[in-house]
Amino acid sequence: MKNIVNKKISILGAEKSGIAAAKLAKSLGALPFVSDFGNPEKFRENIEILKIEGIPFETGGHSQEVFNCDFIVTSPGVPSSATVIKNAIEAGIKVFSEPEFASWFCKGEIISISGTNGKSTVTMLLEHTLNQCGKRTYAGGNIGIAFSGLIESIREGEFVSLETSSFQLDHIDSFQPRISMILNITPDHLDRYDNRIENYIASKSRIFENQDGNDYYIFNADDELTPKTTGDRGTNEFGFSLKQPLKNGAYYQDGAFYFSKAGTKEFICRRSDLRLPGDHNAANALAVMIAAKILQCDNKDIVKAFLSFNGVEHRLEPVREINGIRFVNDSKATNVDSVWYALNSFNEPILLILGGKDKGNDYSRIAGLVKARVRKIYAIGSSAEKVYGFFKEIVPVEKVSSMEEAVKKGFTDANSGEIVLLSPACASFDMFSNFEHRGLVFKYIVGTL
Repeated sequence: MKNIVNKKISILGAEKSGIAAAKLAKSLGALPFVSDFGNPEKFRENIEILKIEGIPFETGGHSQEVFNCDFIVTSPGVPSSATVIKNAIEAGIKVFSEPEFASWFCKGEIISISGTNGKSTVTMLLEHTLNQCGKRTYAGGNIGIAFSGLIESIREGEFVSLETSSFQLDHIDSFQPRISMILNITPDHLDRYDNRIENYIASKSRIFENQDGNDYYIFNADDELTPKTTGDRGTNEFGFSLKQPLKNGAYYQDGAFYFSKAGTKEFICRRSDLRLPGDHNAANALAVMIAAKILQCDNKDIVKAFLSFNGVEHRLEPVREINGIRFVNDSKATNVDSVWYALNSFNEPILLILGGKDKGNDYSRIAGLVKARVRKIYAIGSSAEKVYGFFKEIVPVEKVSSMEEAVKKGFTDANSGEIVLLSPACASFDMFSNFEHRGLVFKYIVGTL
């Protein structure tokens, strides 16, 4: 644990990770100062927390006060290209991500999970599985509670299942998880990485940068872009695959999940023991299974966990069934690849709500799947025209002005045995505060039908 008593710490961002870092810093005797470039109306509740805690702050810009510090803790929403970050580095001020900062004070063992898709599901399924196996585990990070907000709860011998984004890995220094995972890598957020996929991969790969022979790295053996080794660090490496048996790792074969170590094969459970639909969730379960086996969990407890896990809110979340029409909330699908996974998860005809704040989406990735699985698209948000333009020759597309209109039209148009699916492939900020807000609005409207 580092001594930060009386250290001046500037914290960039007044969202959940920034507030958690500020509270942790103050509790450890430091002198935090929070600075956010945004409009204070955006986070009024967080400002009230800072006032109650007696933590000084500023909004609407970054003043010179930011640089009057011993080091900076930055939130994932602040890009490395931001002027405030560049100026700090040029001035010789150290900049750390919030997970890096929190890791200095974590008494338990860190399991860090990254990847373009599936992070939230794996983070929550891992927490559920390890707790089922009698190993006290907390979930957080880029999902739910920020890492800094968990520190006071985590005791020695316990674990934290930590969703870790590439943005959070950009500013690590000594961050060393006991177990690291990269679930997959597909083009996303490339605007933050000079539109170069190799920069994005390098960022993800920092997850194992400080690991050694006492640590473990879990990777997707089927994914072309995911690193298959940590290099010469001596880290114990385990792959997972839906396509092939592995000497070290977990794989799917003939309807079952197996774990193998040094070539010794062990049956764990049937695929049907996992309640989550889709091949992507089978892959997610294999990653979790490896971590559980590393930590010496019993197979029967792993199976119990898989049988009792119902999924993550806003990720292929069943909402309601009315007259045989199923409504599914996949608001967390903020890129095209997430929609690909969603469409592959169902055999029934789909009425798809698609659109939002576009991040340079290439819809050709899902064109064939949309033609095969989707009966109609409701184009929503600021990208509605782009969605309409791309898909209008493939399936019927209707532009709608609101989530309420999309849901109600979907309900009117759907037949028994079909699915109305919110899987937007876009960010939510054109109409909603975040993807959670978007999903909650979808669920509320479905609840009124």
